Amino acid sequence: MTSIVRKGRAVVLEGPNALKLHDLSVSRPEPDAVLARVEFGGVCGSDVHMTRGEFPLPHAIVLGHEGVGVIEELGSNVVADYAGVPVSPGDRIYWCPIAPCHHCWYCTVEKDFSSCTNATWFGPIEKPTWGSYADYVTLPSDAAFFRIPDDTPSEAVIAFGCALPAVLQGLERAGGVKPLQSVVVQGCGPIGLSAILIARLSGAQSIIAIDGSGLRLDFARRFGATATLDISQTTPQERRQAVRELTANRGADMVIEGTGHHTAFGEGLGLCARNGTYLLIGLWASQGEQPFDPSFVVQNNLRIVGTQYAQAHHYHDAMRIAALHHATFPFAELITHRCMLDEAQHALDLVSSGAAGKVVMCPC
Repeated sequence: MTSIVRKGRAVVLEGPNALKLHDLSVSRPEPDAVLARVEFGGVCGSDVHMTRGEFPLPHAIVLGHEGVGVIEELGSNVVADYAGVPVSPGDRIYWCPIAPCHHCWYCTVEKDFSSCTNATWFGPIEKPTWGSYADYVTLPSDAAFFRIPDDTPSEAVIAFGCALPAVLQGLERAGGVKPLQSVVVQGCGPIGLSAILIARLSGAQSIIAIDGSGLRLDFARRFGATATLDISQTTPQERRQAVRELTANRGADMVIEGTGHHTAFGEGLGLCARNGTYLLIGLWASQGEQPFDPSFVVQNNLRIVGTQYAQAHHYHDAMRIAALHHATFPFAELITHRCMLDEAQHALDLVSSGAAGKVVMCPC
């Protein structure tokens, strides 16, 4: 039986729109677990949807699934991260907030851990948790974590939170961005900016970013967009015409949805070139029906690809991308707001407003 050695604060979602700062007991880690002090907890759009009650939860949870922290204590069996890199107390880590079961069809046959039907996410607050709006997290066995290189700022890793891993999985499913292709990115929050970055690193010839925030469009250009379209200054018809003009009248080889608004679907589909791909990433939480003509998909040989979450190797690769490119691209500058734990609702409101870059919780 583990003994309680610490007390820590945590932002608990007790029910729809019911956030409360709790003092929770923090136990020593089990043999295969890791106890870490949270340095940054990323605030994600899905946190907003959960807080609003759009996804009912079976019990109260510690909010937050994006995190960077410092190892406080290792379980007796833990000597390395999930890439085999030795770890010690004091090392900084970045973790995947999904613990797959390794026993279901998707884990054992398809090897798609993001589709695991028994994955462990948010547990009850009475047990060790890795919700990142907290002073401490406990990473259980099978929740992959990776040591952050000493020369990589924590801000560069948390800047994209779960967005960069999600984009990496989405592009993997969609076949990737090819050199000299044209790409349209709808929405320039963390998902959209991650997509722009990877498109740039992949050698895309044109990268057209669409958003309504001047701040985000500026970041889009800095992360590699070759053209930007402001939805507050253009109509859907004008945007479609602009995309045609920027792609030799073809449309985009790939359109990546990162808006989180289901109303973007119809426009995005119409921006695809013949034989193009429409990759949906941001619509995990925005539920609702959108009419479209299926014959348009058939007659233009289009592919519509959906992707949910990310897997451990995508978190590893996201961390390595931050390590390799943080000096070239403005990763850390993307963090525009830092909030204390007692400012959790304000942090969520900032994300909802669309006026922020990346918002993070800073427990210390």
